[in-house]
This record gives sequence, C-alpha cells and structure tokens, in this order.
Amino acid sequence: MITIHHLGVSQSDRVVWLMEELELPYELKWYNRGEDFLAPQAFRDLHPVGTAPIIDDGDVRMAESTAIVEYISQKYGGGCLSVGPEDPDYPHYLYWMQFNNNFQSALFMKMAYQAGGGDAAAEGPVTTVMQRRENSLYNYLEQRLGESDYLGAGRFTCADIMTMFNLTSLEMLGARPIDDSLPNTAAYVERISGRAAYQKAMSIAGPAATPPAG
Repeated sequence: MITIHHLGVSQSDRVVWLMEELELPYELKWYNRGEDFLAPQAFRDLHPVGTAPIIDDGDVRMAESTAIVEYISQKYGGGCLSVGPEDPDYPHYLYWMQFNNNFQSALFMKMAYQAGGGDAAAEGPVTTVMQRRENSLYNYLEQRLGESDYLGAGRFTCADIMTMFNLTSLEMLGARPIDDSLPNTAAYVERISGRAAYQKAMSIAGPAATPPAG
C-alpha cells in the first residue's frame, strides 16, 4: 500500500486526489506546518529535498508530484489517466503536466522581488518581464480551455490533477485569482471541482482540511 506523507496546505493533496480517482487504497501520514508556515523537521528528514509530496511504495521513496502522479497512474492505474506517445494529444499532455512549474516560478519570482523591497506595481524591466510572463501563462491557459474542456486531452487526465492546485490553493500565496476575467478557466475550475474524487480528496487533505483526531 502506498503511504502519502502529507504536508498540510501543499501539493501533496494532488496525490490523495489521484488515489481517490483511481479508487486505490493508501495510508495518509499528516505533518502540520509550523507557525512560520514551513514544513516541520520530521517532514524534511524524509527526503533530501524536503518538499511535498513524498510517498513510500514498499522500498521506494519518491518526491516531486509530477513524477509521483505519473508513477502511480502507470503502475497502479494502468495508465488510464495518462496519455501515451501514440495518442495525438500526447504533446498536450506533456506540456500541461509540466505547466504548473511555470505558474509557480512566475509567482515565486514576484514574491522574491517583493521580499527584497521591490515594488511589483512599479514600471521597470524586471516588473515588465514578470508581468509579461504571468499574462502569457494565464492567456495561454485561457486559450487552451476555450479549445478543450480538459488540458492534457479531450478527457480528464493527470494533467488536470497537476494544474488545479495552481488555480485554487496558490491564490493563498498571492497568485492571480481565477475570476470573470478568465471565463474559460473559471468554468474549468468549477467543472473539475465538481468531481466526487476531488471533493473527497479536498475534505481529507485540501487546504481547509485538518488532521484526523487521534
């Protein structure tokens, strides 16, 4: 059975969601963030990089949600939520599986700039690049969702699991909210969040979830 080491308010809720979509058994080990919002030492000790998510599958310990999601999909889900090289949508799948990193790098660049005393609203080459990158990402996402109900293919795939965190929880850190200015994306978030497996996973391990008593 796969053990999910879950850090509260983190990307590890993707793994719980995937397991619920595939109806696979798993054990959830919960780790609370400290008052500084950082992962506790017990979690950081699990893996050299110390980032969420982390899973154990027998003797295998893995980090990085993209790798974990594809690993589980292929090994235990028969690839039903993946897209293979023979599929015309394969390039879309590869791109949107990685897209979440672009979102996060754009946000963290802005956070680092502001932490260093920079004004993200001021004009200048740095802020121009930051805003241009952010606009391009959201505009392309909006374009794709005007062409397809899902990101990685014409059906729900792991690419959708990888992307939702960035469109929901990332707003807590200052990411652009998904509102009426992005109608295709807003409709997508509403559509995906209506999935039973998503709702169950968020109740267990989403940003508003709490560790089980005992």
